[in-house]
Amino acid sequence: MIYAILLFALTYVLMLVFGKYRPYIALCSAAVFIVTGMLPLSEVLGAIDFNVLMMIAGTMGLVKLFIDSRMPALLADLIMEKVPSVQMAAVALALFAGVISAFVDNVATVLMVAPIALEICKKLRTNPVPFIIAIAVSSNLQGAATLVGDTTAIMLGSYAQMSFLDFIVYNGKPGIFFAVELGAVVSAVILAWLFRKEKEPVPKGEKRTVVTDYVPTVLLVGMIALLIGASFLPVKPDVTNGLICLTLMAVGIVYDFARKKDKAAVTEPLKAIDFETIGLLFGLFLVIGGITHMGVIDAVAELLAQVSGGDLFLIYTVIVWASVLFSAFIDNIPYVATMLPVVTGLAGALGVEPTVLYFGLLSGATLGGNCTPIGASANIAGIGILRRAGYEVRTRDFVRIGIPFTLAAVIPAYIYLWLLFGA
Repeated sequence: MIYAILLFALTYVLMLVFGKYRPYIALCSAAVFIVTGMLPLSEVLGAIDFNVLMMIAGTMGLVKLFIDSRMPALLADLIMEKVPSVQMAAVALALFAGVISAFVDNVATVLMVAPIALEICKKLRTNPVPFIIAIAVSSNLQGAATLVGDTTAIMLGSYAQMSFLDFIVYNGKPGIFFAVELGAVVSAVILAWLFRKEKEPVPKGEKRTVVTDYVPTVLLVGMIALLIGASFLPVKPDVTNGLICLTLMAVGIVYDFARKKDKAAVTEPLKAIDFETIGLLFGLFLVIGGITHMGVIDAVAELLAQVSGGDLFLIYTVIVWASVLFSAFIDNIPYVATMLPVVTGLAGALGVEPTVLYFGLLSGATLGGNCTPIGASANIAGIGILRRAGYEVRTRDFVRIGIPFTLAAVIPAYIYLWLLFGA
């Protein structure tokens, strides 16, 4: 167990220090676990959650087709026609990004909406930095609302065998979706206050974006409908959701190729798949399988249960706010991957249903990334877009929006989840 702990700790330190090489570090660590026998060959395939990997790949490829169709740009145009001022434009863009992010990867959402915000700010002659920050943090918030909103949500759904509808209604109670939306309402008020000085009117009469193809939109909506439908099947393969996402991506690629007769119709969606994230998760699944086999997860769960004195509320509070703190500085994907089995072990040690701890972990880890510029991939993507446009983002610029937004979103969700699932 000591060797497993040391290897796991070294893996985390190296991933923090060498951020560019995280997938390779995770894969090398996984190889060491297997070669040394800390993860037996017979348990290797069982440790890998292929459903998660397939869902991520399929969703990312389909989102690329959705972006290229220009549908997100048209939706943004329609929103801009309805808002009276720059202040409301900022809030509306953030909410729009949040709605998309409930069904599309956070980074992809930022890549869709940020260029639209830049164009609007250019026309309004206003600083785009706070706009892009608001879009990034809002997309991170809504990533926890549904099963397909973020990698961490996909991981929880697959690990806990939750369906798409379980995020909406779980055991007859309103699920984490409503906790996130409650946070979204409060955080929208905070955003309106932060942009209170931006009272200039939004010019009207601009031409609407023309959508080039409606099929990707149909496929994306179809994916959501099929995921919901699959949740009602009493018996289904473990990779059902992953197969749905990959199949619809393949349909979209074949359709696009038939329409354009260009190999780029095949290669571009495949290039949009973040193979580094998939490689990172692949390696982490094996690393976590190794420390689980060596008894580390059970030992940590027992230790936390003893320290808390078996108080579920104390454990829940620690998990939520520790997740916020850690996710402000480290990627929430490896953190959630590590904590899911710990939370399960804790619930087992206390003899309670793990639901409140699962939802607390997801909400804290997903929202905590909004505290700092490096806390989430969506933040980094947004800052990169601003840098390429000639704008520098200082840490104080980010935390001025990120920290109030995080507190406004986490506190209502923290109270809501405890009252419904913990009390």
